[in-house]
Amino acid sequence: MTLPSFSVADFKKALLSLLPRGRIWSREPDGLPAQLMEVWAPTYVRQSARAANLIVDAFPATTTELLTEWQETLGLPDPCAGDNPTLAQQRSQIVSRLTDTGGCSEPYFISLAAALGYTITITQFTRSRFGRTFGTTFGGDAWSYAWQVNMPEFTISHLTFGDQFGKAFASWGDTVLQCEFERLKPAHTVLIFNYES
Repeated sequence: MTLPSFSVADFKKALLSLLPRGRIWSREPDGLPAQLMEVWAPTYVRQSARAANLIVDAFPATTTELLTEWQETLGLPDPCAGDNPTLAQQRSQIVSRLTDTGGCSEPYFISLAAALGYTITITQFTRSRFGRTFGTTFGGDAWSYAWQVNMPEFTISHLTFGDQFGKAFASWGDTVLQCEFERLKPAHTVLIFNYES
């Protein structure tokens, strides 16, 4: 979406067209009203640019200036984001909190991970029971409540255009995903993280 852009000349013309008709309301380029409009028009250009930027900044996936307002609204930043999260990580955490509808199914946690920028699979365990193949791992009743998140060995988050100055070029780790899953997992379950090599 291209943002509207208006020049000083556009605002000067618009302001002059709003003047009432009459002898004292000259529209000549060297007249007093035209000179006043020349002074006022740059202010309207700046305000118009800021209003157009608000359209982009109001959306959490592209926000920069309103980032702190979004975070305060959602109770962020929290320990899940770590000590020095990138702008992209902060945005994705805001989006995931806003789009989170709750749930405890595999598709729910896979889509939550995708909203945070991770690709995962989930393995569910079952307790040992009659009829299982001989030689499979024996598991007690507690395995009925265990599930495993399988993810790449390292998730690398690269610095992108628009990130805050002074941030690292890349960061490694999945602490945001682990923290969010620990916070949202059903209370009676045991969550295991498996980093695949």
